[in-house]
Amino acid sequence: MKNLLILAMMLLTCIEVSAQKVFTVSRESYADVKVFVVDRESYADLLVYKVDRESYAGKNDGKWFFVDRESYAQKKIYFVDRESYADLKIYFVNRESYAGWRNSAKKSLMY
Repeated sequence: MKNLLILAMMLLTCIEVSAQKVFTVSRESYADVKVFVVDRESYADLLVYKVDRESYAGKNDGKWFFVDRESYAQKKIYFVDRESYADLKIYFVNRESYAGWRNSAKKSLMY
């Protein structure tokens, strides 16, 4: 019974980690990923669409839901002011269907 409970908790954790619920932190040192917003789609590693409901958040496909508490987030991000400081360059798109990775080598940053 104890092993079954542990297995269930591990599975739930794995499922939860893949969702793109992000929280913007106030300090770079608190972040899992440093992000820079580029001004052209072609410069981005990831095209991001902001969803308006938590249940619409994607599974590392560029559909982000910004949570209001750090404890609810799977990834904590910090927006840097210089491209050279960023781990990940993103571009916000206005359609859900446009969201996705342009540089799949960076995909592991958001797992």
